[in-house]
Amino acid sequence: MPLPSRFYPVVPDLGWVRRLVPGAKLIQLRLKDLPEAEIRRQAAEAAAICRAHGALLVLNDYWRIAIDLRLDALHLGQEDLAEADLPAIRAAGLRLGISTHSHEELETALAAGPDYVALGPVYPTTLKIMPWAPQGLERIAEWKRRIGALPLVAIGGITLDRALGCIQAGADSVAVVSDVTGHAAPEQRARDWIAALDTAAR
Repeated sequence: MPLPSRFYPVVPDLGWVRRLVPGAKLIQLRLKDLPEAEIRRQAAEAAAICRAHGALLVLNDYWRIAIDLRLDALHLGQEDLAEADLPAIRAAGLRLGISTHSHEELETALAAGPDYVALGPVYPTTLKIMPWAPQGLERIAEWKRRIGALPLVAIGGITLDRALGCIQAGADSVAVVSDVTGHAAPEQRARDWIAALDTAAR
């Protein structure tokens, strides 16, 4: 099943969901270092906002909470994937995205039957220390040849200026963090992304 947008912002809290939806039709909520009750509260409210505006919310990491709240989609890193109950995730009807950074991780992800695969970091990123070298556009093309019709998300160090190159290389969507959330005018920056990726595609 295709993703609803080429523009895929990844945001750190509920406040950003409020700011970027309804413009964004695909958004990932990546909550870190919060009590479980607060994660549940923010995820539930974010889901309500997204459903009201026809957007797809993807919750990062917390698969049990995603199941309990009957969310629509979940994203897992490789460590979380190893500990997750995949049959329970599938039984709950969750769409599943999985991060990959190497050929071995791609094989692990594909064995889990994901709804999309993410590749990163495409470019150097300052958000967190990465043990992997930047993948580059050639790796995007290689991944797309490997996974075929399965949607591919590019992530890591991607600015608006770099986004179209990722699409041209084979990415179906481009995940963005700091180029939107760190921008002086993030709502306008999000509109610029939508215009460049989604409006141009139509």
